[in-house]
Amino acid sequence: MPSFELNGHTYETDEDGYLVNLSDWSEAVAKHLAETESVDMTESHWEVVNFLREYYEEYKIAPMIRILTKAIGKKLGKEKGNTKYLYDLYPGGPAKQACKIAGLPKPTGCV
Repeated sequence: MPSFELNGHTYETDEDGYLVNLSDWSEAVAKHLAETESVDMTESHWEVVNFLREYYEEYKIAPMIRILTKAIGKKLGKEKGNTKYLYDLYPGGPAKQACKIAGLPKPTGCV
């Protein structure tokens, strides 16, 4: 099983680089995962990551892109709840890439 080391701790990941243990997530881990994805984390990136973690906490599922854009639009406003905005932040796929950085499982369905 793949893994990475950070600050003296080893983190297990699946073959796609997603954390195996959700409880291993921290901001430091998120920054490391973002670096591996070539994503420079800004306040807007963190807003999406924190939204996803709250969503997962409530629904126990990582949302696919269509649901993600709709839910973000409701909570953060229409200008942020659209695919162009989210793809500008996460060019590797907003649901897939942002969920990885947020320490969540890979979304199922169309990502």
